[in-house]
Amino acid sequence: MRAQNHKTALLLGATGLVGQHLLTLLLDDPGYDRIICLVRSKPESGYATMSSAGKLQLEIVDYENLTACRSFFGASHIYVCLGTTIKKAGSEQAFRRVDYDYVLQAAQLAKAEHAQSFVWISSVGADASSSNFYLRVKGELEDAIANITELHAKPVQPSLLLGERDEFRLGERMGVWLSPLLSPLMQGPLRKYRPVHVIDVARQMMALQQWD
Repeated sequence: MRAQNHKTALLLGATGLVGQHLLTLLLDDPGYDRIICLVRSKPESGYATMSSAGKLQLEIVDYENLTACRSFFGASHIYVCLGTTIKKAGSEQAFRRVDYDYVLQAAQLAKAEHAQSFVWISSVGADASSSNFYLRVKGELEDAIANITELHAKPVQPSLLLGERDEFRLGERMGVWLSPLLSPLMQGPLRKYRPVHVIDVARQMMALQQWD
């Protein structure tokens, strides 16, 4: 752990699979004296309890109007764990709204408010020229954020996420079952496709931030 140095973290997507684990790590890290979470609605009592400790600041916002809370993007480190599925979003357009538009706007606000660094969740295989819609959107986002000058921005590119979700996702559940058999076979260039636990993704996000 780092010595206390009074940095502020801004977290978008704190209620998601990675975001929940990341929030716990941020609260335990003495390098931060304030964690700001942007949420869509009043969270469950567990978050209220953590907030009462004084380090966590919950802000209910409209993700369709992030500019209304732009001052929060002046935080030292910004973490974006936003993401959905086409099935959950209801359409490709709605999926893109969350996984591309919201994240890109967050990056633009991070630059405008002079955040020290910005880290978000992308995907292994992200490629703007991919025939796969999901990977194409992820790749287009990586390219768009890379073109934002004077912003220290890094993506994490996990493969299949291992962790307990509230919702059932058949593909992920099958991946969990097959992971012990397939992971040892994924060596060399295939290693990046190994399933990864969400806590490791959260730790990688923290490691990618600019601390100096």
